[in-house]
Amino acid sequence: MPSMKNAVGDDRRWWAVMPTLPAPAMAGIGQQMEQVGFEGCFSLQIYGAPFVPMAATAATTTTLKVGTGVAIAGTRSPLETAYCAMDVDRISNGRFVLGLGSSIKSCVTGMYGEPHRKLLSHLRETVKVVRYIVANAHIGLDPIEGEYFSADFEEMMITAPPVREHIPIWIAALQDKMGELAIEIGDGLMVHALWSADYTRSKKPFIDAALAKYGRERRDVEINAWPWIAVNADKQKAIDDSRATVAAYSGYKEYEPFFEAIGFGDEARSCQLALGEHGDVSSVVGNVSDDMVEAFVACGPVDEVLERIEPFWEVVDSLCPMTPYRDLTMEQMTEYNAGLYELVATAKARAA
Repeated sequence: MPSMKNAVGDDRRWWAVMPTLPAPAMAGIGQQMEQVGFEGCFSLQIYGAPFVPMAATAATTTTLKVGTGVAIAGTRSPLETAYCAMDVDRISNGRFVLGLGSSIKSCVTGMYGEPHRKLLSHLRETVKVVRYIVANAHIGLDPIEGEYFSADFEEMMITAPPVREHIPIWIAALQDKMGELAIEIGDGLMVHALWSADYTRSKKPFIDAALAKYGRERRDVEINAWPWIAVNADKQKAIDDSRATVAAYSGYKEYEPFFEAIGFGDEARSCQLALGEHGDVSSVVGNVSDDMVEAFVACGPVDEVLERIEPFWEVVDSLCPMTPYRDLTMEQMTEYNAGLYELVATAKARAA
């Protein structure tokens, strides 16, 4: 019988993804999340900055934490990121978590038109600058000369003190180097959706070694995973509905080493599309086997899915389950989202 606790012995914490919808709909979703018992919710950065939807959610909830999941560091100045974080933290009265990530070159340079940067060192510098601005903008800022960001702040006005001088920063990671950076300097590590329950459990020695290397306690770093979950009484239907999402992720060449490392390199290569074709995965979706889908997506009825994701809790403090989304209708996505609420309500009831 599992202990129903997380990796540090606390109550298990659940997060969700907040869609960007008209305000009344977002308010209703946020309030439902509070009623079910979610710890918080995230807004994704697909193209637009994720701060706006979190501000809207914060304004219509009272206890739900709000976070960026994630804000891509390379698409805006660290100054703007810092002030956006302070704004949402003020609106939410201290309920904000700044999730930061580097994304991939084809996104940052190919879509946003930003210059090529060393993603790891750029994210390290961004975290340092954001923390400095949040803690000091209300008393005055000294000039910064960095590798990627330099500013003299001569025209800066003193601004109001922040709600908190230290806003938690969680860093998103897929590979070990970024994961180690998160453990070194972050308040949290957000592991990629491609980290399955078994893969996450296999990374526990790496996490423990990184904590020891940087002299940090396990409770210093929130570890938060984003599993794909497709709750459906018809398990085969759940697998079929998840296939396009797995095909889309495996189609990015930047992710190929990850798929190779866990035994799906050939399948991933067969899903790689020509540049400009990622919006349509229909031509490669047939290359994703049922086994490959189930390696990344927990599919089936609630009880079976809860059993599949149980190993996460040996390593993580919180989970943010996501539904498959590629090539699904709004009705299908609504049904799978309802499945997430059922899953979390069931899990919390069993832990009570």
